[in-house]
Amino acid sequence: MHYGLPSHDTFSRLFRNLDPERFREPFQRFMAQFSEQCQGVVAIDGKVLRRSFDRASGKSTLHMVSAWGCEQGMVLAQIATDAKSNEITAVPKLL
Repeated sequence: MHYGLPSHDTFSRLFRNLDPERFREPFQRFMAQFSEQCQGVVAIDGKVLRRSFDRASGKSTLHMVSAWGCEQGMVLAQIATDAKSNEITAVPKLL
């Protein structure tokens, strides 16, 4: 790169200015096309996001289920689950 790598502040400004609703549809289209070409092992894993609870508003921690493309080295899909639901019920929606 001629001017070097973008700084942390540049990435921060970029992500703060993104409209999640407008970004979602084109990104999902891209990932759908990308996933059609994926081969190999897809690992499914559930996680609780650390420090995602909010005591002030009474919100519990955020539970996520992810599909990891082992050969691609990236998360192919991710879905939030209900705190009281079973991760198994989220997997069909995720896939």
